[in-house]
Amino acid sequence: MDDAQLLRYSRHILLNELGVEGQEALLASHALIIGAGGLGSPVALYLGSAGVGRITVVDHDVVDETNLQRQIAHNLARVGRPKAESIVEAIAAINPDVRVIPIVQRADADLLSELIAQADVVLDCTDNFVTRHAINRACVKHRKPLVSGAAIRMDGQLSVFDARSPDNPCYACVFPESADLEETRCATMGVFAPLVGIVGTMQAAEALKLLTGLGSRLTGKLLMLDGRDLAFTEITLPQNPQCAVCGHPH
Repeated sequence: MDDAQLLRYSRHILLNELGVEGQEALLASHALIIGAGGLGSPVALYLGSAGVGRITVVDHDVVDETNLQRQIAHNLARVGRPKAESIVEAIAAINPDVRVIPIVQRADADLLSELIAQADVVLDCTDNFVTRHAINRACVKHRKPLVSGAAIRMDGQLSVFDARSPDNPCYACVFPESADLEETRCATMGVFAPLVGIVGTMQAAEALKLLTGLGSRLTGKLLMLDGRDLAFTEITLPQNPQCAVCGHPH
């Protein structure tokens, strides 16, 4: 690190848990963020401000005025612009040293497999089960840690699925693709603005800990947030030995 970086990241360096080595690990890391909306906004801003050296952001959508209630990386001047490109400008305004790569296309299985193979940590900030399952399959295939967040109405959830250990559950262990899960959209159901900030910020925190070797105590657990009472509930997630993605059926 040069003198400017030592000054910029001084509050991280002062932490016994991080120090110079931890900050250098962040500067050498590559994070992949899928989804540049309510969750992706705080994730990208905090990973960028923290000095993650390379950040790839995937989102096919454009900024809409209805996004601005909660998607804090965007602004009125960038309405109509691709969200991934808007994120690039938002991070550059905070930390121009970070290399941010926008991918303005839908995250299909082939693209995800290619991008996830190159990343050190993957953050699922999407809002549909099809993409979530495609992300999970690629993370299991390439053995990459996945930080998964979700928020709708007044409820949020967060989990870490770390495929680097074969004993850890994956997303499909908890939410099987065959399950008849109702798809809910904030366009029709609404979402409490700070909720995505709370969940997204926690996603960023878990990713930074994984990148610096601190690990995550949320691996194999589901943290649920009731935004009405700001109450947290944590449950342990067992691996499903019959899981079609990560299981080893006998």
